[in-house]
Amino acid sequence: MTRHLLAIDDLGDDGIEEVLRLTESFVEVSERAIPKVPTLRGRTVVSLFYEESTRTRLSFEAAAKRLSADTMNFNVGASAVAKGESLRDTVLTIEAMGVDAVIVRHASAGVPVQVARWVEASVINAGDGWHEHPTQALLDCYTLRERLGSLDGRRIAIVGDVKHSRVARSDVAAFASLGADVVLVAPPTLLPPSLVGWPVEVSHDLDEVLPKVDAVVLLRMQQERQNEALVPSLREYTATYGLTRRRAGLLSDGAVVMHPGPMNRGVEIAADVADLACSVVTRQVANGVAVRMAVLFLLLAAEARP
Repeated sequence: MTRHLLAIDDLGDDGIEEVLRLTESFVEVSERAIPKVPTLRGRTVVSLFYEESTRTRLSFEAAAKRLSADTMNFNVGASAVAKGESLRDTVLTIEAMGVDAVIVRHASAGVPVQVARWVEASVINAGDGWHEHPTQALLDCYTLRERLGSLDGRRIAIVGDVKHSRVARSDVAAFASLGADVVLVAPPTLLPPSLVGWPVEVSHDLDEVLPKVDAVVLLRMQQERQNEALVPSLREYTATYGLTRRRAGLLSDGAVVMHPGPMNRGVEIAADVADLACSVVTRQVANGVAVRMAVLFLLLAAEARP
C-alpha cells in the first residue's frame, strides 16, 4: 500500500483485496468483549474535517482508538480558520504537533491530494467534494462480499444523485475492480456530464433494472451541492427513482439494499424498506470501523499483525 489513501486507484486490485482480507481480522477484534489491540500505541491520528460528518468521523475515531492510537479532532468552528487562517497554515500547524496520519474531509475536490504534498504524515481521503470517498467504497465491498460472496459477475445498481456523489465514483472503481457489472440509474440531470472511462451501463428505468441486480446502492439527493433545480420535485423523484415497498418487491431473493447515509427516508428509500432484512445499512456502519482499522494498520503499522 502507498503512503496515502487518496483514491481507490491508489490501491489497485491487489491493494483492495489486501484491505478486505485484513478487515476480516479486525471484524473479529471489534466483536471481542474488549475490542482493542495495541497495534498503533504511540501513534497519533488527527481528523481534519471541514465538512459535517457523523458516520465517517466517528468511525475513524473508533478505528484509531481500537488500535490504541491517540486521536485529535479538528473543529473548524472552534479553530483559527474562523479568524482567517489558511488551509496550508492549519495543516502545517497540526503536523508540527507530531501526527502520523491526517484524515481529511473537505467540500473541494483535490484538497487531500494537496495536503499530502505539504505533510510527511500519511493522508487519508474521507471525502473531497464530488471526487472520491475511498473508505466508503471499501466498506461497501466488504459488506457485499459478506452477503453475496465474490463480486465477480455480480450486477450492482447505483441509484440516485450520481452527479454529485463521491461515493458513486469510488464505488464504481472498487466494484469494477472486483469484477462486478455496474449500472447507474438516474435521470439525465443527475448523471455526470461525461461518463467516458466509467466502466458502467446507464438506465433511466429503475423498475426494469431491479429484478436483474444482486445489490442496489441508493444515494441521497445532495441538495447542498446543487446550484439548480435538477428534478421537478422530490415527490416526483421518489415516484420515479425511490425504492418504495412495491419496488423492493421486484428485487430477487438474496438481493441487498445499501445506503452510505445519511438516509432521507421517504425520498430515495421508503421508511419501511430501510428496515427490511435485505437492508444492510447498519452493517455497513459496523464494517466501516473494521475497514478503517485495516487502512490505518496498513498505512502506519504494516510490519505488525493483529
